[in-house]
Amino acid sequence: MTGFDHEKLDVYRTSIKFVAVADDIVENLPRGRSYLADQLQRAATSIPLNIAEGAGEYSRKDKARFYRIGLRSGTECAAVLDVCHCLELVDDGRRAAGRDLLLRIVSMLTRLVRNLGEPGTGTGTGT
Repeated sequence: MTGFDHEKLDVYRTSIKFVAVADDIVENLPRGRSYLADQLQRAATSIPLNIAEGAGEYSRKDKARFYRIGLRSGTECAAVLDVCHCLELVDDGRRAAGRDLLLRIVSMLTRLVRNLGEPGTGTGTGT
């Protein structure tokens, strides 16, 4: 059996790993911090979902749009981890594991978006 296109992407597999790390962080947040838990879970889940949706598109422009949405969700997750760190709600090990994965994810998505842009522009926009 063959797989889906998105399953072949390292960025997708890495983003799935991040979902598990984010879930672990959420499980260890204290009561009363559901707003952070919800934000992190939704943004973390958005990354692989948008990668999958982008991989299923035929148009380079549409692919890039979904990859950019996933990228923005990745940076949102990094900000949530920073907030949790500032409020002393996450231990350094979990935060570091999440940040390492997010740095990889954002870097890979940035390259994908740029590669889908018009040749030589480096803007990530185009058809």
